[in-house]
Amino acid sequence: MGKPPEPLSFKGLRTYSLFERPSKVSVEKLGRPLGPGATFREFLKSLPRELAARDLLDLAREIVRARKAGRPVIWAFGAHVIKVGASPYLLELMERGLITALSTNGASMVHDAELAMCGNTSEDVAQALRDGSFGAARETGELLNEAARQGGQEGGLGRALGKLLAESDFPYKHLSLFARAYELGVPLTVHVALGTDIVHIHPSADGAAIGQATYLDFQIFCRLISELEGGVFILSGSAVILPEVFLKALSAVRNLGYRVERFVTANLDFIRHYRPLTNVVHRPTLSGGKGYSITGHHEILIPLLYGAVVEMWEGEDAYL
Repeated sequence: MGKPPEPLSFKGLRTYSLFERPSKVSVEKLGRPLGPGATFREFLKSLPRELAARDLLDLAREIVRARKAGRPVIWAFGAHVIKVGASPYLLELMERGLITALSTNGASMVHDAELAMCGNTSEDVAQALRDGSFGAARETGELLNEAARQGGQEGGLGRALGKLLAESDFPYKHLSLFARAYELGVPLTVHVALGTDIVHIHPSADGAAIGQATYLDFQIFCRLISELEGGVFILSGSAVILPEVFLKALSAVRNLGYRVERFVTANLDFIRHYRPLTNVVHRPTLSGGKGYSITGHHEILIPLLYGAVVEMWEGEDAYL
């Protein structure tokens, strides 16, 4: 057996003064625990200025900056945002003019419309799948497939559903993103993958109508992205469809000669997926923009971001 390696001596290692070394963390960035009765504004000011807490406040500042400059804020979201109860925050931001456009997938139509119709949504899939009753709610299929028939002729799928909901007597339509977007004139586009939504299995479904309506929405979305320079694009709760739609739209408008280079993107989700990070946060902002990725549950992150944006928008100390 050979001799073991001789231990390395650190006798000649060069050192420096701690007090002269550049450091990334300072006492000014530490969090400050608050006592009972603190305001939400005081809570925001007490957060650590590090990592996700810093990014959350920075993103809120970017939204306020964009709107004060008259630039767009587009919020793309998946159905999970509605299912966890976070849609009222988007509704309020839209009411305040802090969201200028919304984009979503087909499942969001289902949950938004069902909440408007009866105040409930999200069936027990595991139980209903046993006998094939999953997705067979009659009213949902009839309403959304009628929206597809109307949307392909004028205005797109999101606008058509918004009009149907806004003009209905449904008891909870005031909680509908689609209805209120229609009433406010805020574009809301829907990007459907055929076969992914429960309404596609209904007798009233018309694949050609759905395709025509959602393709018109894609063209409208491309128009919105062509005007994104200086604005903000936020994605929450879509791992595949909306990141891909955004990437294709951005490529198309740049190909057509629109200048869309300096803008902010953000992905908010409880899992870090490849496409949101690559197609929304990283690649699109390489020309001079900035991307944020904040990991956390929508039912916590979205209310926090909403509160920060409103405080900065309304408060004297605009940037906390």
